[in-house]
Amino acid sequence: MVQSGNGDTERDTATDLSSLPMNGSPGLLLQPLGAILSGIDRLVVWIGNWVLGAIETVFDFLEFLGQTAVAGWKFYRHPHFTVEQMYAIGISSIPLVATTSLFTGAVTAWQAAYLFSDYIPLTFLGTAVGKSIMLEMGPVLTALVVAGRTGAGMTSELGSMAVTEQLDAMDVLGLDRHQFLVAPRILSGLVMLPVLCILSAFVGLMGALGVAMAFKGMEPSLFWKGVRFFYDDWDVMVALMKAVVFGFIITAFGCYSGIRARNGAEGVGRAIEQSVQASAVSILISNFLLGYILL
Repeated sequence: MVQSGNGDTERDTATDLSSLPMNGSPGLLLQPLGAILSGIDRLVVWIGNWVLGAIETVFDFLEFLGQTAVAGWKFYRHPHFTVEQMYAIGISSIPLVATTSLFTGAVTAWQAAYLFSDYIPLTFLGTAVGKSIMLEMGPVLTALVVAGRTGAGMTSELGSMAVTEQLDAMDVLGLDRHQFLVAPRILSGLVMLPVLCILSAFVGLMGALGVAMAFKGMEPSLFWKGVRFFYDDWDVMVALMKAVVFGFIITAFGCYSGIRARNGAEGVGRAIEQSVQASAVSILISNFLLGYILL
């Protein structure tokens, strides 16, 4: 009886030990591999959904621009809408653009003078500051400021109209939203951004001149001589062309994001975020491409 009991105990122990997975068993090797494959599968699905969503958004944006081009050319029938948007985009942005440009020009002049010290005559301070402000600081900084101020406000206004069904009411009344809301804003951006760019360049140069006179003891004539030293009319044309493109980018993304806003106040907030992000990234990318092509 004792032997029989010991035999049963040994068999039970052997059975329990055999049921345990060994270190080299295929189950333990396949578990991490399955987790890796599952993660890769989720990543591929996420990338595919993102690509499809991006393609759908691009085609929807192109359709939006096409509808604006077809119906928006009738904006001249109601010019007061365009004048109002010119004031909102251009005139209302002057204090902010001027303040930003003034201190940007001052900082640019100070940094340039610091870099030039003991190596390059300060005669070329006006040259370096003038080139950088006219070609880069003026149009790019102005566009980013307007995108953050006017572009966000434009998206908020149109987004509020979208989520409260005011745009649907316009469609019922036979009023084309592209003619009355989108086209005046885009046209105003195309016109007013170059004006703000010129203002920004002038104020930036005045800020740089103030720093050069107050802290470096330069004569105004010497500073302006440096500005004219390598001055080229083509630089001004490039800056204005950049401003036109930036104006289109800001107003197009602002109107598109606002009109496509959904789901109440939360949707309007997301539309504003998307509008500002898309405008800022597109401005920087187009600035590089235009500089590469035109300069």
